[in-house]
Amino acid sequence: MAEHWFWLAPALPWLAALWIAFGYVAGFNRGESGERQTAFVAQAASGAAVLWVAVFAIVGIVGEWPGQAIAGEWFSSGPFEVSIAFTLDGLGLGLGLLFSLLAFFTIRFSVNYMHREDGFQRFFMVLCLFAGAMLLIVTSGNLLTAFIGWEIAGVSSFLLIGYAFDRTTATTNATRALVTNRIGDAGFLLGIFLAFAFVGGTDWKALGAPLEPFVAGLLAVGLLVAAWAKSAAVPFAPWIARALEGPTPSSAAFYGALMVHAGVLLTIRLEPLIAQSPFMMSALVVVGVLTALYGFLGALVQTDVKSSLMFSTTAQVGLMFLWCGLGWFALAAWHLAAHAAWRAYHFLSSPGHMHLVSTATRPAPHWLTRSRALYMAALRRFWLDNLADALFVRPFIHLARDARTFDEQVVNRLVGLPERASALSSLVDWDEARQGGLSIDGGIGRGKGVLGRLMEWTASLLHWFEEHLVLHGGGEALNDFKRSLAGYLFRIEQLLARPLYLILMILATLVVIL
Repeated sequence: MAEHWFWLAPALPWLAALWIAFGYVAGFNRGESGERQTAFVAQAASGAAVLWVAVFAIVGIVGEWPGQAIAGEWFSSGPFEVSIAFTLDGLGLGLGLLFSLLAFFTIRFSVNYMHREDGFQRFFMVLCLFAGAMLLIVTSGNLLTAFIGWEIAGVSSFLLIGYAFDRTTATTNATRALVTNRIGDAGFLLGIFLAFAFVGGTDWKALGAPLEPFVAGLLAVGLLVAAWAKSAAVPFAPWIARALEGPTPSSAAFYGALMVHAGVLLTIRLEPLIAQSPFMMSALVVVGVLTALYGFLGALVQTDVKSSLMFSTTAQVGLMFLWCGLGWFALAAWHLAAHAAWRAYHFLSSPGHMHLVSTATRPAPHWLTRSRALYMAALRRFWLDNLADALFVRPFIHLARDARTFDEQVVNRLVGLPERASALSSLVDWDEARQGGLSIDGGIGRGKGVLGRLMEWTASLLHWFEEHLVLHGGGEALNDFKRSLAGYLFRIEQLLARPLYLILMILATLVVIL
Protein backbone atom coordinates (compact mmCIF):
# COMPACT_ATOMS: atom_id res chain seq x y z
CA MET A 1 0.00 0.00 0.00
CA ALA A 2 1.03 3.60 -0.60
CA GLU A 3 1.44 4.46 3.10
CA HIS A 4 4.40 2.09 3.28
CA TRP A 5 6.27 4.64 1.17
CA PHE A 6 5.66 7.54 3.53
CA TRP A 7 9.25 7.23 4.76
CA LEU A 8 10.23 9.18 1.64
CA ALA A 9 8.94 12.36 3.32
CA PRO A 10 11.78 12.62 5.89
CA ALA A 11 14.22 10.80 3.62
CA LEU A 12 14.08 13.38 0.80
CA PRO A 13 15.57 16.26 2.85
CA TRP A 14 18.17 13.88 4.26
CA LEU A 15 19.17 12.82 0.75
CA ALA A 16 19.50 16.49 -0.15
CA ALA A 17 21.76 17.04 2.87
CA LEU A 18 23.86 14.04 1.82
CA TRP A 19 24.17 15.37 -1.74
CA ILE A 20 25.19 18.84 -0.54
CA ALA A 21 27.82 17.34 1.76
CA PHE A 22 29.15 15.09 -1.01
CA GLY A 23 29.31 18.00 -3.42
CA TYR A 24 31.23 20.10 -0.94
CA VAL A 25 33.75 17.32 -0.28
CA ALA A 26 34.09 16.62 -4.00
CA GLY A 27 34.45 20.33 -4.68
CA PHE A 28 31.71 20.90 -7.29
CA ASN A 29 29.39 23.11 -5.21
CA ARG A 30 31.80 25.22 -3.20
CA GLY A 31 31.91 28.99 -3.06
CA GLU A 32 29.51 31.46 -4.58
CA SER A 33 29.39 29.51 -7.84
CA GLY A 34 27.97 26.49 -6.00
CA GLU A 35 25.21 28.39 -4.19
CA ARG A 36 22.71 28.00 -7.01
CA GLN A 37 23.06 24.22 -7.14
CA THR A 38 22.93 23.92 -3.34
CA ALA A 39 19.82 26.07 -3.09
CA PHE A 40 18.10 24.17 -5.92
CA VAL A 41 18.72 20.77 -4.32
CA ALA A 42 17.53 21.95 -0.88
CA GLN A 43 14.39 23.62 -2.26
CA ALA A 44 13.54 20.71 -4.54
CA ALA A 45 13.86 18.14 -1.78
CA SER A 46 11.89 20.14 0.79
CA GLY A 47 9.22 21.00 -1.81
CA ALA A 48 8.90 17.34 -2.80
CA ALA A 49 8.50 16.42 0.89
CA VAL A 50 5.66 18.96 1.18
CA LEU A 51 3.87 17.48 -1.84
CA TRP A 52 4.35 13.91 -0.60
CA VAL A 53 2.89 14.71 2.83
CA ALA A 54 0.07 16.67 1.16
CA VAL A 55 -0.94 13.59 -0.84
CA PHE A 56 -1.49 11.54 2.33
CA ALA A 57 -3.20 14.47 4.08
CA ILE A 58 -5.67 14.93 1.21
CA VAL A 59 -6.42 11.20 1.18
CA GLY A 60 -7.16 11.38 4.90
CA ILE A 61 -9.38 14.45 4.59
CA VAL A 62 -11.55 13.16 1.73
CA GLY A 63 -11.56 9.55 2.85
CA GLU A 64 -10.00 7.80 5.84
CA TRP A 65 -6.76 8.49 7.67
CA PRO A 66 -4.18 5.82 6.82
CA GLY A 67 -3.39 5.29 10.52
CA GLN A 68 -0.31 3.26 11.45
CA ALA A 69 2.12 2.64 8.58
CA ILE A 70 4.97 0.13 9.01
CA ALA A 71 7.98 0.81 6.81
CA GLY A 72 10.00 -2.14 8.10
CA GLU A 73 11.27 -3.93 11.15
CA TRP A 74 14.09 -2.33 13.11
CA PHE A 75 14.95 -5.22 15.41
CA SER A 76 13.32 -8.14 17.17
CA SER A 77 14.60 -9.83 20.32
CA GLY A 78 12.39 -12.30 22.16
CA PRO A 79 9.11 -10.61 23.08
CA PHE A 80 10.42 -7.16 22.09
CA GLU A 81 9.84 -5.93 18.57
CA VAL A 82 10.49 -2.44 17.26
CA SER A 83 9.27 -1.32 13.86
CA ILE A 84 10.05 1.73 11.76
CA ALA A 85 6.52 3.05 12.02
CA PHE A 86 4.65 6.25 11.16
CA THR A 87 1.39 7.50 12.64
CA LEU A 88 -0.58 8.98 9.75
CA ASP A 89 -3.55 10.38 11.65
CA GLY A 90 -5.00 13.88 11.65
CA LEU A 91 -2.47 15.19 14.15
CA GLY A 92 0.56 13.65 12.46
CA LEU A 93 -0.30 14.54 8.87
CA GLY A 94 -1.78 17.92 9.73
CA LEU A 95 1.26 19.10 11.65
CA GLY A 96 3.54 17.25 9.22
CA LEU A 97 2.13 19.25 6.32
CA LEU A 98 2.42 22.51 8.28
CA PHE A 99 5.95 21.83 9.49
CA SER A 100 7.23 20.73 6.08
CA LEU A 101 5.68 23.83 4.51
CA LEU A 102 7.33 26.11 7.09
CA ALA A 103 10.65 24.35 6.53
CA PHE A 104 10.31 24.92 2.78
CA PHE A 105 9.56 28.63 3.28
CA THR A 106 12.55 28.94 5.62
CA ILE A 107 14.86 27.31 3.07
CA ARG A 108 13.50 29.54 0.31
CA PHE A 109 13.97 32.65 2.47
CA SER A 110 17.53 31.61 3.31
CA VAL A 111 18.64 31.53 -0.34
CA ASN A 112 18.93 35.32 -0.49
CA TYR A 113 19.54 35.89 3.21
CA MET A 114 22.65 33.65 3.30
CA HIS A 115 24.00 34.75 -0.10
CA ARG A 116 27.82 34.95 -0.16
CA GLU A 117 28.17 33.57 3.35
CA ASP A 118 31.24 31.39 3.82
CA GLY A 119 29.14 28.58 5.33
CA PHE A 120 26.33 28.69 2.73
CA GLN A 121 26.53 24.99 1.86
CA ARG A 122 26.98 23.95 5.48
CA PHE A 123 23.92 25.95 6.51
CA PHE A 124 21.64 24.34 3.92
CA MET A 125 22.98 20.88 4.65
CA VAL A 126 22.10 21.21 8.35
CA LEU A 127 18.74 22.84 7.57
CA CYS A 128 17.81 19.87 5.36
CA LEU A 129 18.82 17.47 8.13
CA PHE A 130 16.59 19.37 10.51
CA ALA A 131 13.61 19.41 8.13
CA GLY A 132 13.71 15.62 7.83
CA ALA A 133 14.14 15.23 11.59
CA MET A 134 11.07 17.33 12.38
CA LEU A 135 8.96 15.33 9.92
CA LEU A 136 10.10 12.15 11.63
CA ILE A 137 9.22 13.51 15.08
CA VAL A 138 5.75 14.66 14.01
CA THR A 139 4.77 11.44 12.21
CA SER A 140 6.68 8.86 14.27
CA GLY A 141 4.80 5.74 15.27
CA ASN A 142 6.71 4.97 18.46
CA LEU A 143 9.16 6.42 20.93
CA LEU A 144 12.25 4.97 19.28
CA THR A 145 11.44 6.40 15.86
CA ALA A 146 10.70 9.74 17.50
CA PHE A 147 13.99 9.58 19.38
CA ILE A 148 15.94 9.32 16.11
CA GLY A 149 14.39 12.54 14.85
CA TRP A 150 14.78 14.04 18.33
CA GLU A 151 18.55 13.52 18.28
CA ILE A 152 19.06 14.63 14.69
CA ALA A 153 17.12 17.83 15.42
CA GLY A 154 19.25 18.40 18.54
CA VAL A 155 22.52 17.95 16.66
CA SER A 156 21.28 20.26 13.88
CA SER A 157 20.41 22.87 16.50
CA PHE A 158 23.89 22.63 18.02
CA LEU A 159 25.55 23.03 14.62
CA LEU A 160 23.56 26.10 13.65
CA ILE A 161 23.84 27.84 17.03
CA GLY A 162 27.58 27.48 16.58
CA TYR A 163 27.38 28.42 12.89
CA ALA A 164 29.97 31.19 13.41
CA PHE A 165 32.37 28.75 15.06
CA ASP A 166 35.19 31.30 15.04
CA ARG A 167 33.30 33.32 17.66
CA THR A 168 33.63 32.19 21.28
CA THR A 169 30.11 33.36 22.14
CA ALA A 170 28.56 31.18 19.44
CA THR A 171 30.42 28.02 20.42
CA THR A 172 29.80 28.62 24.13
CA ASN A 173 26.08 29.10 23.63
CA ALA A 174 25.92 26.04 21.40
CA THR A 175 27.58 24.00 24.13
CA ARG A 176 25.16 25.32 26.74
CA ALA A 177 22.21 24.29 24.58
CA LEU A 178 23.72 20.87 23.90
CA VAL A 179 24.46 20.14 27.55
CA THR A 180 20.99 21.21 28.71
CA ASN A 181 19.26 19.13 26.06
CA ARG A 182 21.34 16.09 27.00
CA ILE A 183 19.50 16.13 30.34
CA GLY A 184 16.24 15.85 28.44
CA ASP A 185 17.66 13.12 26.22
CA ALA A 186 18.57 11.11 29.31
CA GLY A 187 14.94 11.42 30.42
CA PHE A 188 13.79 10.26 26.98
CA LEU A 189 16.01 7.17 27.18
CA LEU A 190 14.71 6.45 30.68
CA GLY A 191 11.17 6.67 29.35
CA ILE A 192 11.98 4.22 26.53
CA PHE A 193 13.48 1.75 29.02
CA LEU A 194 10.50 1.99 31.36
CA ALA A 195 8.11 1.62 28.42
CA PHE A 196 9.71 -1.72 27.55
CA ALA A 197 9.70 -2.72 31.22
CA PHE A 198 6.07 -1.83 32.03
CA VAL A 199 4.09 -2.12 28.78
CA GLY A 200 6.42 -4.20 26.60
CA GLY A 201 6.60 -1.74 23.71
CA THR A 202 7.07 1.87 22.68
CA ASP A 203 4.29 2.56 20.17
CA TRP A 204 1.70 5.17 21.13
CA LYS A 205 -1.12 2.65 21.45
CA ALA A 206 0.82 0.51 23.91
CA LEU A 207 1.65 3.57 26.01
CA GLY A 208 -2.08 4.24 26.39
CA ALA A 209 -2.75 0.92 28.10
CA PRO A 210 -4.40 1.13 31.57
CA LEU A 211 -1.79 1.42 34.33
CA GLU A 212 -1.64 2.23 38.01
CA PRO A 213 -1.32 6.00 38.61
CA PHE A 214 2.11 5.57 40.19
CA VAL A 215 3.39 3.42 37.29
CA ALA A 216 1.92 5.83 34.73
CA GLY A 217 3.57 8.78 36.49
CA LEU A 218 6.90 6.97 36.71
CA LEU A 219 6.76 6.17 33.00
CA ALA A 220 5.74 9.71 32.08
CA VAL A 221 8.24 11.65 34.20
CA GLY A 222 11.30 10.94 32.05
CA LEU A 223 9.44 11.71 28.82
CA LEU A 224 8.07 14.96 30.23
CA VAL A 225 11.55 16.02 31.33
CA ALA A 226 12.60 15.46 27.71
CA ALA A 227 9.63 17.52 26.51
CA TRP A 228 10.36 20.38 28.92
CA ALA A 229 14.04 20.48 27.98
CA LYS A 230 13.38 20.46 24.23
CA SER A 231 10.67 23.14 24.45
CA ALA A 232 12.72 25.23 26.92
CA ALA A 233 10.22 25.14 29.76
CA VAL A 234 11.21 26.21 33.28
CA PRO A 235 13.74 25.23 34.68
CA PHE A 236 15.39 24.46 31.30
CA ALA A 237 14.38 27.81 29.75
CA PRO A 238 17.74 29.71 29.71
CA TRP A 239 19.33 27.81 26.84
CA ILE A 240 16.87 28.94 24.18
CA ALA A 241 17.59 32.67 24.56
CA ARG A 242 21.28 31.93 23.99
CA ALA A 243 20.40 29.81 20.95
CA LEU A 244 19.57 32.98 18.99
CA GLU A 245 23.29 33.27 18.24
CA GLY A 246 22.63 31.40 14.99
CA PRO A 247 21.42 33.02 11.73
CA THR A 248 17.86 34.40 11.72
CA PRO A 249 16.40 31.70 9.38
CA SER A 250 17.61 28.97 11.72
CA SER A 251 16.14 30.86 14.68
CA ALA A 252 12.81 30.98 12.85
CA ALA A 253 12.81 27.26 12.04
CA PHE A 254 14.27 25.93 15.25
CA TYR A 255 13.07 28.19 18.06
CA GLY A 256 10.15 30.08 16.60
CA ALA A 257 8.12 27.59 14.59
CA LEU A 258 9.33 23.99 14.70
CA MET A 259 11.71 22.49 17.25
CA VAL A 260 10.47 24.54 20.19
CA HIS A 261 7.10 22.81 19.76
CA ALA A 262 8.51 19.27 19.69
CA GLY A 263 8.14 18.89 23.46
CA VAL A 264 4.52 20.03 23.35
CA LEU A 265 3.84 17.59 20.51
CA LEU A 266 5.35 14.72 22.52
CA THR A 267 3.14 15.68 25.47
CA ILE A 268 0.04 15.62 23.26
CA ARG A 269 0.98 12.20 21.92
CA LEU A 270 1.31 10.93 25.51
CA GLU A 271 -2.19 12.12 26.49
CA PRO A 272 -3.56 8.60 27.31
CA LEU A 273 -0.55 7.94 29.54
CA ILE A 274 -0.31 11.30 31.32
CA ALA A 275 -4.07 11.44 31.96
CA GLN A 276 -3.70 8.38 34.22
CA SER A 277 -1.37 10.27 36.59
CA PRO A 278 -2.95 13.20 38.48
CA PHE A 279 0.49 14.15 39.83
CA MET A 280 1.99 14.58 36.35
CA MET A 281 -1.06 16.54 35.20
CA SER A 282 -0.51 18.88 38.15
CA ALA A 283 3.19 19.10 37.30
CA LEU A 284 2.26 20.17 33.77
CA VAL A 285 0.07 22.94 35.17
CA VAL A 286 2.82 24.22 37.47
CA VAL A 287 5.53 24.10 34.78
CA GLY A 288 3.19 25.70 32.26
CA VAL A 289 2.31 28.62 34.55
CA LEU A 290 5.93 29.23 35.56
CA THR A 291 7.10 29.10 31.94
CA ALA A 292 4.37 31.47 30.78
CA LEU A 293 5.21 34.00 33.51
CA TYR A 294 8.93 33.67 32.82
CA GLY A 295 8.44 34.33 29.10
CA PHE A 296 5.93 37.15 29.63
CA LEU A 297 8.02 39.11 32.13
CA GLY A 298 11.27 38.40 30.29
CA ALA A 299 9.87 39.73 27.01
CA LEU A 300 8.93 43.06 28.60
CA VAL A 301 12.55 43.99 29.39
CA GLN A 302 14.21 42.92 26.13
CA THR A 303 15.74 45.54 23.85
CA ASP A 304 16.15 43.59 20.57
CA VAL A 305 13.48 42.07 18.38
CA LYS A 306 14.75 38.48 18.29
CA SER A 307 15.01 38.20 22.07
CA SER A 308 11.54 39.71 22.49
CA LEU A 309 10.12 37.18 20.03
CA MET A 310 11.94 34.34 21.75
CA PHE A 311 10.61 35.18 25.21
CA SER A 312 7.12 35.61 23.73
CA THR A 313 7.48 32.14 22.21
CA THR A 314 8.48 30.77 25.62
CA ALA A 315 5.34 32.29 27.14
CA GLN A 316 3.14 30.71 24.45
CA VAL A 317 4.78 27.30 24.93
CA GLY A 318 4.09 27.62 28.65
CA LEU A 319 0.41 28.15 27.88
CA MET A 320 0.42 25.02 25.69
CA PHE A 321 1.79 22.96 28.58
CA LEU A 322 -0.86 24.54 30.81
CA TRP A 323 -3.64 23.45 28.41
CA CYS A 324 -2.24 19.91 28.51
CA GLY A 325 -2.13 19.93 32.30
CA LEU A 326 -5.78 21.02 32.40
CA GLY A 327 -6.71 18.18 30.05
CA TRP A 328 -7.28 20.39 27.00
CA PHE A 329 -4.93 18.53 24.67
CA ALA A 330 -6.92 19.40 21.54
CA LEU A 331 -6.68 23.09 22.38
CA ALA A 332 -2.92 22.70 22.86
CA ALA A 333 -2.64 21.12 19.39
CA TRP A 334 -4.57 23.96 17.71
CA HIS A 335 -2.58 26.53 19.68
CA LEU A 336 0.65 24.83 18.56
CA ALA A 337 -0.32 24.93 14.87
CA ALA A 338 -1.46 28.56 14.93
CA HIS A 339 1.55 29.74 16.89
CA ALA A 340 4.04 27.90 14.65
CA ALA A 341 2.77 29.63 11.53
CA TRP A 342 2.46 33.05 13.16
CA ARG A 343 5.86 32.97 14.87
CA ALA A 344 7.64 31.78 11.72
CA TYR A 345 6.29 34.87 9.96
CA HIS A 346 7.48 37.08 12.83
CA PHE A 347 11.02 35.74 12.82
CA LEU A 348 11.44 35.75 9.05
CA SER A 349 10.11 39.31 8.74
CA SER A 350 12.09 40.68 11.70
CA PRO A 351 15.21 41.65 9.64
CA GLY A 352 13.12 43.74 7.26
CA HIS A 353 11.10 45.16 10.14
CA MET A 354 14.27 46.46 11.80
CA HIS A 355 15.02 48.58 8.71
CA LEU A 356 11.56 50.16 8.91
CA VAL A 357 11.74 51.13 12.57
CA SER A 358 13.54 54.38 13.39
CA THR A 359 12.22 54.99 16.91
CA ALA A 360 13.75 53.88 20.18
CA THR A 361 12.90 50.53 21.73
CA ARG A 362 9.69 50.57 23.75
CA PRO A 363 10.57 50.87 27.46
CA ALA A 364 9.37 48.41 30.07
CA PRO A 365 5.88 49.18 31.43
CA HIS A 366 5.58 51.43 34.44
CA TRP A 367 3.97 48.81 36.66
CA LEU A 368 7.05 46.61 36.19
CA THR A 369 9.72 49.25 36.70
CA ARG A 370 7.89 50.49 39.81
CA SER A 371 8.66 47.16 41.49
CA ARG A 372 12.45 47.19 41.66
CA ALA A 373 12.71 43.58 42.81
CA LEU A 374 10.45 42.22 40.06
CA TYR A 375 12.12 44.37 37.40
CA MET A 376 15.61 43.18 38.41
CA ALA A 377 14.42 39.58 38.50
CA ALA A 378 13.03 39.88 34.96
CA LEU A 379 16.17 41.65 33.78
CA ARG A 380 18.33 38.90 35.31
CA ARG A 381 16.01 36.27 33.80
CA PHE A 382 15.14 35.15 37.31
CA TRP A 383 18.73 33.93 37.74
CA LEU A 384 17.92 30.72 35.87
CA ASP A 385 21.09 31.18 33.79
CA ASN A 386 23.20 31.03 36.95
CA LEU A 387 21.25 28.03 38.19
CA ALA A 388 21.67 26.24 34.85
CA ASP A 389 25.40 26.95 34.88
CA ALA A 390 25.74 25.54 38.40
CA LEU A 391 23.60 22.45 37.80
CA PHE A 392 24.34 21.55 34.17
CA VAL A 393 27.25 23.40 32.58
CA ARG A 394 30.00 23.59 35.22
CA PRO A 395 29.80 19.91 36.26
CA PHE A 396 30.21 18.92 32.60
CA ILE A 397 33.15 21.29 32.19
CA HIS A 398 34.90 19.75 35.20
CA LEU A 399 34.10 16.28 33.90
CA ALA A 400 35.60 17.18 30.51
CA ARG A 401 38.78 18.46 32.17
CA ASP A 402 39.08 15.33 34.28
CA ALA A 403 38.56 13.19 31.19
CA ARG A 404 41.29 15.11 29.36
CA THR A 405 43.68 14.64 32.28
CA PHE A 406 42.88 10.93 32.38
CA ASP A 407 43.46 10.72 28.64
CA GLU A 408 46.83 12.46 28.89
CA GLN A 409 48.09 10.67 32.00
CA VAL A 410 46.67 7.17 31.53
CA VAL A 411 45.33 6.46 28.05
CA ASN A 412 48.27 7.99 26.17
CA ARG A 413 50.68 5.89 28.18
CA LEU A 414 48.68 2.70 27.68
CA VAL A 415 48.67 3.06 23.90
CA GLY A 416 52.40 3.60 23.83
CA LEU A 417 52.84 7.27 23.00
CA PRO A 418 56.48 8.39 23.29
CA GLU A 419 56.01 10.72 26.29
CA ARG A 420 57.84 9.35 29.31
CA ALA A 421 55.48 8.53 32.16
CA SER A 422 56.13 10.60 35.27
CA ALA A 423 55.12 7.96 37.82
CA LEU A 424 57.56 5.17 36.96
CA SER A 425 60.43 7.47 36.04
CA SER A 426 60.07 9.94 38.94
CA LEU A 427 63.26 8.65 40.61
CA VAL A 428 65.29 9.20 37.45
CA ASP A 429 63.79 12.66 36.93
CA TRP A 430 64.43 13.62 40.54
CA ASP A 431 68.04 12.45 40.44
CA GLU A 432 68.74 14.26 37.15
CA ALA A 433 67.20 17.44 38.50
CA ARG A 434 69.15 17.13 41.77
CA GLN A 435 72.48 16.62 39.98
CA GLY A 436 71.73 19.55 37.68
CA GLY A 437 70.99 21.84 40.61
CA LEU A 438 67.34 22.33 39.60
CA SER A 439 64.54 22.90 42.06
CA ILE A 440 62.05 20.10 42.63
CA ASP A 441 58.37 20.91 42.42
CA GLY A 442 55.84 18.31 43.36
CA GLY A 443 53.24 19.67 40.99
CA ILE A 444 50.33 18.58 43.17
CA GLY A 445 47.05 19.45 41.43
CA ARG A 446 44.28 21.41 43.08
CA GLY A 447 41.16 19.50 43.99
CA LYS A 448 37.53 20.67 43.85
CA GLY A 449 34.84 19.67 46.32
CA VAL A 450 35.12 17.36 49.32
CA LEU A 451 36.43 14.39 47.33
CA GLY A 452 38.87 16.58 45.41
CA ARG A 453 40.26 18.10 48.61
CA LEU A 454 40.67 14.63 50.12
CA MET A 455 42.57 13.44 47.04
CA GLU A 456 44.73 16.58 47.13
CA TRP A 457 45.60 15.99 50.81
CA THR A 458 46.46 12.33 50.12
CA ALA A 459 48.66 13.26 47.14
CA SER A 460 50.48 15.89 49.21
CA LEU A 461 51.14 13.37 52.00
CA LEU A 462 52.52 10.80 49.56
CA HIS A 463 54.63 13.48 47.88
CA TRP A 464 56.14 14.48 51.24
CA PHE A 465 56.85 10.81 52.01
CA GLU A 466 58.60 10.37 48.66
CA GLU A 467 60.65 13.54 48.98
CA HIS A 468 61.81 13.13 52.60
CA LEU A 469 61.93 9.38 53.22
CA VAL A 470 62.44 7.76 49.82
CA LEU A 471 64.42 10.14 47.65
CA HIS A 472 66.58 11.68 50.39
CA GLY A 473 67.16 8.57 52.50
CA GLY A 474 69.32 5.47 52.16
CA GLY A 475 72.67 6.87 51.06
CA GLU A 476 74.37 6.83 47.70
CA ALA A 477 74.20 3.04 47.31
CA LEU A 478 70.44 3.08 47.80
CA ASN A 479 70.11 5.93 45.33
CA ASP A 480 72.08 3.96 42.74
CA PHE A 481 69.84 0.98 43.32
CA LYS A 482 66.71 3.13 42.97
CA ARG A 483 68.03 4.66 39.75
CA SER A 484 68.72 1.23 38.29
CA LEU A 485 65.32 -0.07 39.37
CA ALA A 486 63.57 2.97 37.89
CA GLY A 487 65.43 2.49 34.61
CA TYR A 488 64.42 -1.17 34.41
CA LEU A 489 60.80 -0.32 35.22
CA PHE A 490 60.79 2.37 32.56
CA ARG A 491 62.10 -0.06 29.94
CA ILE A 492 59.47 -2.61 30.94
CA GLU A 493 56.79 0.06 30.61
CA GLN A 494 57.98 0.99 27.12
CA LEU A 495 57.97 -2.68 26.15
CA LEU A 496 54.47 -3.31 27.45
CA ALA A 497 53.19 -0.13 25.78
CA ARG A 498 53.95 -1.49 22.31
CA PRO A 499 50.82 -2.29 20.28
CA LEU A 500 51.59 -6.03 20.18
CA TYR A 501 51.67 -6.35 23.94
CA LEU A 502 48.68 -4.07 24.34
CA ILE A 503 46.65 -6.33 22.04
CA LEU A 504 47.78 -9.39 24.00
CA MET A 505 46.69 -7.76 27.26
CA ILE A 506 43.26 -6.96 25.79
CA LEU A 507 42.85 -10.53 24.52
CA ALA A 508 43.86 -11.91 27.89
CA THR A 509 41.31 -9.69 29.60
CA LEU A 510 38.56 -10.87 27.25
CA VAL A 511 39.50 -14.52 27.89
CA VAL A 512 39.23 -13.96 31.64
CA ILE A 513 35.85 -12.21 31.30
CA LEU A 514 34.38 -14.82 28.96
